[in-house]
Amino acid sequence: MTTASPPRAGARQWLGLTVLLLPTVLLFLAMTVLFMATPYIAADLGPSGAQVLWINDIYGFMMAGFLVTMGSLGDRIGRRRLLLAGAAVFGAASVVAAYAPNPEVLIVARAAMGLGAAALMPATLSLTAVMFRDERQRGVAIGLWAASVSVGVAVGPLVGGLLLESFWWGAALLVGVPVMALVLVAVPLLVPEYRDPDAGRLDPLSVLLSLGALLPFVYGVKKVAETGPSVLSVAAVVAGVVLAALFVRRQLRLAEPLLDMRLFANREFSGSLAVYMLATIALGGVYLLFTQYLQLVAEQTPLRAGLWILPAAVVLVVVSVVTPIIARRVRPASVIAAGLLLSVVGYVILTQVDAVAGLPTLIIGFYVLYPGIAPAMALVPGMVIGSAPPEKAGAASAVESTASDLGVALGVALLGSIGTAVYRLRMADAVPEGVPAGEAASAADTLPGALTAAEGLPAELGTAVTESARAAFTSGLNTAAVVAAVLSAAAAVLAVTLLRRVPPTGAAPTEGRSEDAEEPEERRVGAQA
Repeated sequence: MTTASPPRAGARQWLGLTVLLLPTVLLFLAMTVLFMATPYIAADLGPSGAQVLWINDIYGFMMAGFLVTMGSLGDRIGRRRLLLAGAAVFGAASVVAAYAPNPEVLIVARAAMGLGAAALMPATLSLTAVMFRDERQRGVAIGLWAASVSVGVAVGPLVGGLLLESFWWGAALLVGVPVMALVLVAVPLLVPEYRDPDAGRLDPLSVLLSLGALLPFVYGVKKVAETGPSVLSVAAVVAGVVLAALFVRRQLRLAEPLLDMRLFANREFSGSLAVYMLATIALGGVYLLFTQYLQLVAEQTPLRAGLWILPAAVVLVVVSVVTPIIARRVRPASVIAAGLLLSVVGYVILTQVDAVAGLPTLIIGFYVLYPGIAPAMALVPGMVIGSAPPEKAGAASAVESTASDLGVALGVALLGSIGTAVYRLRMADAVPEGVPAGEAASAADTLPGALTAAEGLPAELGTAVTESARAAFTSGLNTAAVVAAVLSAAAAVLAVTLLRRVPPTGAAPTEGRSEDAEEPEERRVGAQA
């Protein structure tokens, strides 16, 4: 008996995808767009040091913490409905943040933006999978979705810099308002609704345990990355792990869990997540050190640093679009592994960067390693969603997004801590004699501290401190690149071992893979003709 091919998407679906990609770009642009605006915010609102950190961090913090809950909620109430609610919250909060009269209002508004982003993120991915039921078209669509994520991260500082040249700092936050207005108008016309008609009620305790696990864990990881291990940060991580264990235990006992843990028994689901998380840990940490080198060692302005990143982002977009086409004939495991091995080459190049004339080597290494993650970015979301039942796609996409966010946060903490440890070890004996105790302590702690201390010293002594600090920081970058290369190589090995049975997307449908199953018509509610 011949199985009917799923219907191919037409112009309406591709136009709907375009509308879904706009908020996807915006959600990740919002993470980095304030990097350049922070000095202006500090001058205008006068926040404390802790408030500055919260202004920048609370958005990603809330987004990561609520992804799982929002993904499961979308499966229950409708993914399009959740998407529209998230767009309304994000847009309104952006206006409040742009005109915030004090740091407290700005922090609360950024938190609300993160909550709106948590509702939008899994909905955009799961609705993309719903609209494109032909596997080849779905691969291209999800590849474009993945590329839009990278574009948002890469162009955030660039957009912020361009806006700050002509407007005040709030303009960087108002970028999202017209985009969300377009989403509210166009999505009901172009994107079908989808929900699980058999989904049960949300379990309030599971929601609390989910938030209690993710929020302290992400907070602890961020604090370790920013200030090093402390009693508070370690306690937060431990509390998150303990609550995560309780969350898993409860999900296994519930008839209608918030997150179906049986998804992780699927080798394609869990293997894809493991590969992607290792890759994002490596990239997240090195990306942080790379941008710091550009600005603090190579003395590039934030705008010029953004321009250096832009070509690599363009290549990543191209690779993300081409990858699903290649995966029609080549097994995804091989394509992903090849990209990760390319990243390994880039990381190895970064181990050769020096502090004096290292900018060309740094750029070459980054241009090699950055597109290397594109195959994983393009294929893993589709593999994760495709290995889950259609009614669980919202939860599956939320898990994929959470794994990505946690990977970046862990990378910043792990590789950032390694870079800091190497810096402090090198600077312990490298601070020149004659530097006052206070300035010497600052110089031995961080590179920004050393540069600030050098400004108040005599020219010759200040130059010596600056050169020593930049050399120490570069050594930290070199060491972190070694660790990143090992992590990427491990991810490549996992890809070819855990995902080797996943066939090319152009192969004949394989019985048992959920993405080849027809979507029950009753699960699509409110669909547009």
